[in-house]
Amino acid sequence: MLRIWRETASRYALMPLRIFLGVTFVYASLDKLTGSVFLTDSAPGSLVGTLHAVRDSAAIPQMVDLALKAPHAFGYAIAFGELAVGIGILIGLFGRLAALGGAAISLSLWLTVSWATDPYYYGNDLVYLMAWLPLILAGTPLLSADGLIASRRRSGVAPLPPSDQAADHRRHRGAGQTARR
Repeated sequence: MLRIWRETASRYALMPLRIFLGVTFVYASLDKLTGSVFLTDSAPGSLVGTLHAVRDSAAIPQMVDLALKAPHAFGYAIAFGELAVGIGILIGLFGRLAALGGAAISLSLWLTVSWATDPYYYGNDLVYLMAWLPLILAGTPLLSADGLIASRRRSGVAPLPPSDQAADHRRHRGAGQTARR
């Protein structure tokens, strides 16, 4: 009984991390997209204000300069990137790619916004970066679209054809069965 419990716990060990990161990134995205401050030009807490504030203390100030060339486009890219990463990791679709995207966002924020945090362990972006690593390595094999796709491949069940090709698929399958008779 204890062995079964350990195996189950080991198998599902990354689920709390996956849920936390997915919900957090979806929330962060929606907060940016629906908030009245993030995409303004000069309000306290806006992206532009934050970029100007961290420019001289960033590890790679050129990243901040690049974002300042088109701050609204950069803000939308970050927000929609967070949304894609969050949804991808929650439903487990292209889980490793979603985790890699989350790590890239966290790395860019660590190298710019939270680089000057002292001591370094007070900054949350480095912690998020490290939290993405197990999901990059393990992927999202359980309770996920990736797991469903993998199980269909293992069982020999072909993926469902796109709806516009379904009739053509049935015709070819039927023609092959007729020819064999």
